[in-house]
Amino acid sequence: MKILFVCTGNTCRSPMAEALVKQRISGAEVKSAGIFAGLDQRASQKAVEALKNFDIELEHKSQHVTDKLLNWADIVLTMTTQHKQSLIMEFPNFQDKYFTLKEYVSEADKKVWDELKQKYADYEEKRAMFIRDNGQKLDNKHLNLELQSHLAEDIQYIKTLEANLINYDISDPFGGAQETYEKTLNELSHYIDLLKEKINN
Repeated sequence: MKILFVCTGNTCRSPMAEALVKQRISGAEVKSAGIFAGLDQRASQKAVEALKNFDIELEHKSQHVTDKLLNWADIVLTMTTQHKQSLIMEFPNFQDKYFTLKEYVSEADKKVWDELKQKYADYEEKRAMFIRDNGQKLDNKHLNLELQSHLAEDIQYIKTLEANLINYDISDPFGGAQETYEKTLNELSHYIDLLKEKINN
């Protein structure tokens, strides 16, 4: 398994994730990069200090996301949904590989997502049928008002499901105190353990 972690500057979250995988998941090849990374910058000193609590010495030089790296990776795990969206926009040819780390390891959301997909499909079908049946009878303004009323319960239910989805972002410690970096590292540690379980299964 070749894993590429992606964050913004490749000096905090993705190097910490890379270091944890190197320590915990034998057999995995791992690299990290940043969407807006400079070249050959050291990891944040606070990230280095935080990793010492896990007995990990971090030697790291930052790098930018490239086609070559994306081609190398089997999966690309981003720290936030925004990072994933940026990759989809900039490198659309590899989008089957893109997941947020939390999304990739989380089983909890799968049922909610499946139900949401079904509700989205049902909503679109009901909407299309309503427009087909009433489009000739009403002008646009009244059609939209009637449509909102007709689909109000569906919209509310979809919003409720969406609210139950996990926030897929790993918090950004950049510019924070040492304890902020440690909190982010602990969060990463939890999800890397889940990643190990998933890979081993």
